Amino acid sequence: MRFEHFAFGSIRIDGATYNHDVVIDRGQVRRRKKKPSKQFRGEFGHTPLSIEEKIPWKCRRLVIGTGTGALPVMKEVKREAQRRKIELLILPTRQAIKELKQKRERTNAVLHVTC
Repeated sequence: MRFEHFAFGSIRIDGATYNHDVVIDRGQVRRRKKKPSKQFRGEFGHTPLSIEEKIPWKCRRLVIGTGTGALPVMKEVKREAQRRKIELLILPTRQAIKELKQKRERTNAVLHVTC
């Protein structure tokens, strides 16, 4: 998987440009469907990453890119990662991409690209 470009509002992976948040699940890229988390928006002032979403848990390590730090990650997500014995890294997206480039094996990701 090649991360070719990242800028506010877009990311290019393997030649495809995405203008929305993405989920990387065992080498496959898909759009993050955040509708299940919108119910918590008022609580955080931003739609958080919640346990209600389809999180790619089939991994040993989950990297969450928070944009510039704006994406809140709910405590239930952190607890679930701990329960599943998954290493959880929560980093600004630029740093998350660097982490993904260095160590990809058995790693999934949720990358926020819009703020």
